[in-house]
Amino acid sequence: MRHLLFLTSTLLTGACGLSATAWSQPAPTPGEEQDQPLTVMEDERLDRDGSDEKLPLPVREVRLFTEALDVIRSAYVDEIDDRTLLEFAIRGMLEGLDPHSDYLSEDDFDSLEESTQGEFGGLGIEVGEENGYIRIISPIDDSPADRAGIEAGDLIVEIDGRPVREMSINDAVDLLQGEPGSNIDLTLMRDDETVDVSLEREIITANSVRTRMLEPGYAYLRISQFRTNTGSEVAKALDALYEDNDELRGLVLDLRNNPGGVLQSAVGVSDAFLTDGMVVYTEGRMDQSDEEYHADADDPSRGVPMVVLINTGSASAAEIVAGALQDQERAVIMGTRSFGKGSVQTLLPLSNERALKLTTSLYFTPDGRSIQAQGITPDIEVREGLVTRETSRRGIYSEADLAGHLGNREETGTEDEPATEEEPATEESETEGEARPVTSGEQIVIGDYQLNEALTLLQGWHIMQGRNRSGNR
Repeated sequence: MRHLLFLTSTLLTGACGLSATAWSQPAPTPGEEQDQPLTVMEDERLDRDGSDEKLPLPVREVRLFTEALDVIRSAYVDEIDDRTLLEFAIRGMLEGLDPHSDYLSEDDFDSLEESTQGEFGGLGIEVGEENGYIRIISPIDDSPADRAGIEAGDLIVEIDGRPVREMSINDAVDLLQGEPGSNIDLTLMRDDETVDVSLEREIITANSVRTRMLEPGYAYLRISQFRTNTGSEVAKALDALYEDNDELRGLVLDLRNNPGGVLQSAVGVSDAFLTDGMVVYTEGRMDQSDEEYHADADDPSRGVPMVVLINTGSASAAEIVAGALQDQERAVIMGTRSFGKGSVQTLLPLSNERALKLTTSLYFTPDGRSIQAQGITPDIEVREGLVTRETSRRGIYSEADLAGHLGNREETGTEDEPATEEEPATEESETEGEARPVTSGEQIVIGDYQLNEALTLLQGWHIMQGRNRSGNR
């Protein structure tokens, strides 16, 4: 039986362009005939050892349920068919477990499959439930939500004028989804202030891996989500960086606002920077839930010094990568504490083209840390901020500007000639009026304080390594 492991932070969201909930292996369509199908018929259950056995039903509780069902069928103001009532009961049972377990219809499953393949329609946001509201976990890079300025942590309080207080996440998804090109108005709560945003839905094509050079010798690699092929894309991106550059002195791996995705991709990305050791392990009640994942000897990164950027929008699979690189002492983790989604969801097919997305295990970092509700704590905490580049000011002088100053004996020319400084290259000389872009290729942000701090750390690291090598000669 192939289990389908989910690592993103929310319930099914692909249909409305929310980011992908993903699985660990190719997914069979619910209801398809499989080897050793895992179905629930009458009172059959799967025990923790994986063998079918009949467990006694709690007769008193089942009798109470049937009584409640009979009362609703006969006394509710509107007539509702039995199938709908029973589906409501199943959904309510799963919603009572945790925010990530869910009951999937055939349409839900199709939407889920679309979102993991990298193209789907909607707004491009990852959402979750919090205190009766819908919280933005993270916007997808270059999506309508991202371009509209929606931020991780925003609360959706109204959708097209309808309040979402106590609305289920599935109902919110139904309101958020729509045809590409259609418009939607959202009212958000951000830092005790309301923000009104108008967006146009569109097909979301999410490229999960992008790279660029920050400056000679220092590369930037951005992973927006962990899709089925993200691990191999990272390995190819690293090969391309080494092919196009004579030397890599440092690498910034940006996992900020990454909501997670496919477990195997998280393992593959970690493996691209590790040569041995454990990446992650999972523990649950079923034998199939207990797994260990290890790195192999291949090292596409070639041991380049690296800094990993995380924030509260980094969840699930992104936390697996950050936790593995932190525990293995392979990278410095910088930014703010991550989201803290450390559970694994398994897709369990039912009959009639239905399925359960059920939390079946927790995952742990190599050192045995559970991320659930705790997140990854960065080695260096750096909060988000803006970098303001100081412009040239008149009236600022140095010794070299004073008339008759003594020259430097190591400089060419006579001591009586003032030393002239080469005007440093400014961004205005490259592109008038623009600062040097220092962030990801998909959206140039002039003042990315966290990224600048990561780059500064790598530059200092390189300087100290050079001095240590010189001192050892």
